[in-house]
Amino acid sequence: MSMIMVNEDGQRGHASLCPPYGGFVSIRIRVRGQVQGVGFRPFVYRLARELGLQGWVRNDGEGVEIAALGEENAIRNLLARLRTDAPPLARVDAVESGDGAALAVAHGFAILESQGGPAHTGIAPDAATCPACLAELFDPTDRRYRYPFINCTDCGPRYTITRHLPYDRRYTSMAPFVLCPACGAEYRDPANRRFHAEPNACPVCGPRLALLDASGRAVAADDIVAAAVARLEAGEILAIKGLGGFHLACDARNAQAVARLRERKQREEKPFAVMAANPASLQALVEVDAASADLLQTRERPIVLLRKKAECDALLAGIAPGIAWMGAMLPYTTLHFMLFHEAAGKPATTAWLEQQQQELMLVMTSANPCGEPLVTGNDEALARLGGIADAFVLHDRDIVVRCDDSVVRSVPVLTPHSFTPEREPSAPLPAGMPLAGTPLTPHAYQFIRRARGYTPRAIQLPRSGPAILACGGWFKNTVCLTRGNEAFLSQHIGDLDNAPTRTSLDDTVRHLMEVLEIEPQIVAHDLHPDFHSTRFAAEFAHQRGIPALAVQHHHAHIAAVQAEHGVTGPVLGLALDGVGFGPDGEAWGGELLRVEGADFQRLGHLRPLALPGGDRAAREPWRMAASALHQLGLGDTIEARFTHPAAATVRQMLERGINAPTTSSCGRLFDAAAGLLRTRDVASFEGQAAMALEGLAEIHGAVEPLTDGYRLAPDGVLDFRPLLGAVADTPDQAFGAALFHATLAQGLAAWTMQAVQQSGIRTVVLGGGCFLNAILSRNLRGRLEQAGLTVLEACQAPPNDGGLSLGQAWVAIQKGN
Repeated sequence: MSMIMVNEDGQRGHASLCPPYGGFVSIRIRVRGQVQGVGFRPFVYRLARELGLQGWVRNDGEGVEIAALGEENAIRNLLARLRTDAPPLARVDAVESGDGAALAVAHGFAILESQGGPAHTGIAPDAATCPACLAELFDPTDRRYRYPFINCTDCGPRYTITRHLPYDRRYTSMAPFVLCPACGAEYRDPANRRFHAEPNACPVCGPRLALLDASGRAVAADDIVAAAVARLEAGEILAIKGLGGFHLACDARNAQAVARLRERKQREEKPFAVMAANPASLQALVEVDAASADLLQTRERPIVLLRKKAECDALLAGIAPGIAWMGAMLPYTTLHFMLFHEAAGKPATTAWLEQQQQELMLVMTSANPCGEPLVTGNDEALARLGGIADAFVLHDRDIVVRCDDSVVRSVPVLTPHSFTPEREPSAPLPAGMPLAGTPLTPHAYQFIRRARGYTPRAIQLPRSGPAILACGGWFKNTVCLTRGNEAFLSQHIGDLDNAPTRTSLDDTVRHLMEVLEIEPQIVAHDLHPDFHSTRFAAEFAHQRGIPALAVQHHHAHIAAVQAEHGVTGPVLGLALDGVGFGPDGEAWGGELLRVEGADFQRLGHLRPLALPGGDRAAREPWRMAASALHQLGLGDTIEARFTHPAAATVRQMLERGINAPTTSSCGRLFDAAAGLLRTRDVASFEGQAAMALEGLAEIHGAVEPLTDGYRLAPDGVLDFRPLLGAVADTPDQAFGAALFHATLAQGLAAWTMQAVQQSGIRTVVLGGGCFLNAILSRNLRGRLEQAGLTVLEACQAPPNDGGLSLGQAWVAIQKGN
């Protein structure tokens, strides 16, 4: 066998092999998890030298393989520290060891060339620029001063530049950039933090920026970053190439620029995310507690939803109109940092990063016009963003994988069963036992959208099973691939209502299968036959001759939470969302389920409401309000309450039962309340009415639930007509919104407790998009926990349809076993 030997001086050459020495322990070690592209081999090399060990380390399809020879205590120390001292971006799932007596090892310690084979490891997600790289970036004496592609083994692009494993430069989009002598020396030096940093580059040998005008012509500029900042300050909209795609950026404090961006992007009222230099720079706009500040500054750099202060809408007009929350994030690419550095006057060192910076505040919204997939290519950007952007900041490193920004919110950890996503289990738990780790902080976080920074981090399942491809639903689509007891949830793909997003679904499946080298044995999909994801699954299964399994929508919501918490025993599931296809062909959405293994039973549901006009009622809350009035016997007041031209027609639909299918959806119940309070007659994006209702309730504060605000029938039907009647008569919008939330939580708790008494099951799972409502989740969870129940919620995947594929995969694994 040939090996690359790294000597004491860092030089490499071929080493001869020799048999183990007498009296020493020889061992072979396998490390599994997120251990490639994170500096794990140089970490092992330095650790082995410190412990006086001989042997080698290499990457392969399984993860990292180590052969070591040395004193027994040193070997034990090595095994322990492989976990405790692992590099920042590593996640060690398993350290396996066996007798290495038959292995030949080298004098000293070597790093071998990577080996191929079937992949049983994972590539790391992208990570924000680390402090050490930032110190170089802003040091005028450093050779990488203000170089926008600085990185090391602790930071920078990973997943979005990787074509397949093993994670070597030749398999990434850095392959065309040949290392210069200086970068090559760093790459080969095990004492350097850029040792085997595959994206390593500098101004001499690496990618470069370019500035183009709206027509795609190159713009001459001595300093492209300075020119970009000048254009932003002048009110222009820029398309800026990032890690997983382009952003559209403008000055967040320039109301005219924000309005132009909305008009050009055809994004009427949906909130924009804002990027600031640091948490201190957000203090005048939003409430930034310690937990939220920590989230903002994690290496994943998600968009964090923060509660707006009273002054926010005046200071940032048009950013997040009509809702109580604003999405904020901090710089995560070197280019982002350089934009803020330029605006701050190019200060030396990194001290300015800790100081409040008011010179620049940016809208940074995904460059996906008209709801289509995120733009990733340079030519694609010029073609698709030509009518939106005034200029383009490009670079010549390809984005291999489209990956949008993640969106999270901080949530309090109230019980020992609450789960902090960083604490992923390393082994299956006993059947029926929920995960009960001690949280790292007083808060955890909940995903609204899981993508950049977290994909493709594996979610550990309670047990192994056949390889599954789960294809998700229609809205907020994701896919999930499983391998053994690992589930790999894809980045957010989007709503499958247009051809480009459907193509993106195909591309995502293909890339995940390639990079993880997984060939599915079963395909899982939603029960709805008309979803594109269902049709895709059927065709995929047919082409490969493998079975396809339909999983009911709300069953999948509950199963997703069970999967990540390691629960295999029976649970009660509250599945509350907009809509899902039921086995009876009806539109479900407010369901109380008993779930065990791959099976579920519907124990109850919300009293159905009619949808006058069908799907149109989901986009026009006034129609749901009219439906509520009809149920209350007040249908003759519809025209008086709503001056909409279609009001009379809607009343007739309801009276005659024409084009008015029914649904048990909790999301439509929210719409009805919003319509009755006249907070929102027509929604410009999904969930807007419910978000506005939540915002009003947050502003008002807590109220007592309405006495007798619901009726609970013996057959499990929960009826909120008394609450809707009270809301219809409430002149104070904010009070009405608060009353709705309080009474809804009380009714849902009573409904659940009735099922607990009947079934004896004391573990309750909350799933579905309605649980993104912080007031409802907080209130309901508190009531159930006060009753002594174990409450499990989505943590590692969104509770909305972004987590469906995980639940589908878990149901399929249990069916497959």
